[in-house]
Amino acid sequence: MIAPTLRFAWTLPIAAVLIAADPSAAAEPDWSHAQRVEVDLSSFRFSPATINLKAGQPTLLHLANSGSGGHDFTAKEFFAAAAIRPQDRTRIARGGVEIGGHESVEVALVPARGQYPLRCGHAFHSTFGMKGRILVQ
Repeated sequence: MIAPTLRFAWTLPIAAVLIAADPSAAAEPDWSHAQRVEVDLSSFRFSPATINLKAGQPTLLHLANSGSGGHDFTAKEFFAAAAIRPQDRTRIARGGVEIGGHESVEVALVPARGQYPLRCGHAFHSTFGMKGRILVQ
């Protein structure tokens, strides 16, 4: 039989590991101090084409479509690696955010370090040059 004090000595470290591994136990980022990043989507281009972000820094991605036709901001690996604010998760479908003509969308997230490809998933848009990259350092 294990003495009660030994049982407690094993329970505490295991509980600490389980709490640390649970993403819902993490504190919500302070969105009031988030870095705001403006990205313009227009006739077959992203501006800027290279988006520089800081790893672990709460970020508000403001995606504005200045064209009359629809575009999307598709970065599957980027969105998969980022911690996205719960209410913004529904805006991301199949690794991208759809933005109608003359509309804008804001997504709050905490990016993970890496380099990620960016493209518009609409037919032929990336072929016409609507692609870029996201660098998170």
